[in-house]
Amino acid sequence: MASAMFDLSGQVALVTGSTRGIGKSIAQELGRAGAKVVISSRKADACEAVCAELCAQGLTVRAQACNVSRREDVDALVADTLKAWGRIDVLVCNAAVNPYYGPLGGLSDEAFDKIMGANVKSNLWLASLVAPGMAERGAGSIIMVGSIAGLKANTIIGAYGISKAADHMLVKNLAAEWGPKNVRVNAIAPGLVKTDFAKALWEDETLRKNREAQTPLRRIGEPDDIGGIAVFLASRAAAFMTGQCLVADGGVTIM
Repeated sequence: MASAMFDLSGQVALVTGSTRGIGKSIAQELGRAGAKVVISSRKADACEAVCAELCAQGLTVRAQACNVSRREDVDALVADTLKAWGRIDVLVCNAAVNPYYGPLGGLSDEAFDKIMGANVKSNLWLASLVAPGMAERGAGSIIMVGSIAGLKANTIIGAYGISKAADHMLVKNLAAEWGPKNVRVNAIAPGLVKTDFAKALWEDETLRKNREAQTPLRRIGEPDDIGGIAVFLASRAAAFMTGQCLVADGGVTIM
């Protein structure tokens, strides 16, 4: 018998950036734990395709396209979810962009603003829209997908790392503000995971083998390595955790 501590039956989960990679894994695992799940990304056809796939598995899922960089899209995403299902118990902020690789000296203002807007400002928008309803019910879980790039220096994805460091601190501040209403806010900081988003970092065989050799578990991550962590943070099993950043990187940051 599955532990009731991880049962999300009756809850509604909204997951941004959930049509592939880590976000899709999180959405799928939340659904398997019993939650109704909103699939969201910029492209409506991708949302519908994943929705159909997960519905075929017996999960309760709906699709809603949203570009998190646009405030009107974010407002509509939350409003439509509330209209359809009446509540949001779990918010997972996974959508992110990284249009620039290289030293910070070559980073354009446009690219920096795009990264910070999509990766940080949108998460504050979403949390600010969803947390009050959670507070009224006296319970809720907000999960932000950060990165170990926000914990250690990187000469390739430094700008992305700055945004993720900001997300990690956003989590702490929101946790302090909303904790008295039993709204928990936590982060997951994955290491290198085999997703399309991170392809530039793992598709080069030499680079990948070097990373694997420096990783205690001797492999890079898979999207399925992250989904279960989100279920934990959303569930009663993590009822006394808030303001934390759980690192899932195969041990890279301990070396």
